[in-house]
Amino acid sequence: MPSLDVVSTVDLQSLANAVNNTKREIATRYDFRGVKTEIDLDQKEKSIHVVSGDEWKVTTVKDMLVSQCIRQKVDPKSLEVGKIDTVSTSIAKLDIKVNEGISKEIGQKIVKYIKGLKVKLQPAILDNKIRITGKQIDDLQEIMRLLNEQDWGVPLQFVNMKS
Repeated sequence: MPSLDVVSTVDLQSLANAVNNTKREIATRYDFRGVKTEIDLDQKEKSIHVVSGDEWKVTTVKDMLVSQCIRQKVDPKSLEVGKIDTVSTSIAKLDIKVNEGISKEIGQKIVKYIKGLKVKLQPAILDNKIRITGKQIDDLQEIMRLLNEQDWGVPLQFVNMKS
């Protein structure tokens, strides 16, 4: 029986490239001269830490990072931006979490959506992915198109398609 897996992953190398390009862009910008600005990617914890002079500069760095992510084909939906913390008058911090995997709640919504379509497919939640099996590949391709049209709050990829 044909099957496919629905997952949500982030290419950490592309994300690292986006962070490095943002660092280079910060180094060339005039409005960041004389201001200590840092942006670091922690690949183990899958988070990005931004430190700069004030809230406006931190927000600008975040916007630069998002535009670099789009250029590197990393979906910005996978970045969960936290709240800007003002540590002192000259330091503001921001933590951005990188989300991977489909949460249980979103997985249940996707399964409910597939079952509501009245198609002959069997969705099943497996850890942080969803396996969909059916009798025809055409049905699986149609469900891929329908799932891409919806906004689930996380980027979806379709892998491991077997016939």
